[in-house]
Amino acid sequence: MKHILKSIFNLIFLLSLFLANAQRKEAPQLKLKDSVTSATVSSKTVVSKDTVTIKKDSVVVPVKTNRYGIRLGIDLFKLSRSFYDKDYTGLELVGDYRLNKKYYIAAEVGNENKTTDDARLNFTTKGSYIKAGFDYNGYENWLDMENIISIGLRYGFSTFNQQLNNYKIYNTNQYFGEIPPVNSGQKYNGLTASWIEVVAGMKAKVFNNVFMGFSLRFNRLITNKQPDNFENLYIPGFNRTYNGNFGVGFNYTVTYFVPLYKKKVKPAEEVKKTPKK
Repeated sequence: MKHILKSIFNLIFLLSLFLANAQRKEAPQLKLKDSVTSATVSSKTVVSKDTVTIKKDSVVVPVKTNRYGIRLGIDLFKLSRSFYDKDYTGLELVGDYRLNKKYYIAAEVGNENKTTDDARLNFTTKGSYIKAGFDYNGYENWLDMENIISIGLRYGFSTFNQQLNNYKIYNTNQYFGEIPPVNSGQKYNGLTASWIEVVAGMKAKVFNNVFMGFSLRFNRLITNKQPDNFENLYIPGFNRTYNGNFGVGFNYTVTYFVPLYKKKVKPAEEVKKTPKK
């Protein structure tokens, strides 16, 4: 998907450059009568016996600038899921700040309330989390585009509690059938977890200062405070744990860029052009 989108952006830029070059016209040549003698009309115009040639001594290249500022937004995936999933409520705010041409400081802050219904137990997880790190933009923009295809790293920390709603005891003797669920209501408070998160994603400018983007996340637990006789199968911000240490995540964001200042890519310069003979 990343390569397809990059190809589309490049195709658009190539088309724009083609149209821009097609609109350029060569300097006109003005015919004069044979009786005109050689003289200098202006600093940029030379008169000969037969023709007047417009000669450009130099061309000022416009200064290209990069905008720097803060981008703030929200995860639409978690927000929309809160409406269609009765067992989930969540909100995540996202943001980044551009350090230089390639690197961005990035962070996410969120809250989740999720009830998980497994084959043997039903439990509810409530808590908040924060992630902080950086993104590296590997995409080379053309013209004034500000799209991003990035890879990054986050450190995540979550504080939460678990409530065991009910569970089922495995019955090895199937003669008597399945044992009914046992209601518990046991709460486990003061739980924490931390992890490292590898992030791969993209952002595309759809309107002036408005960006849409998505990212995939691969998580590895560092610390995980678990209560006795219960395992943290879901951690806010980390999502479902697999094999005890690994997890995956996804977000789909809309963000607004607040420009603070600009930096010149290179100073203005004059490009000497040799006159045509």
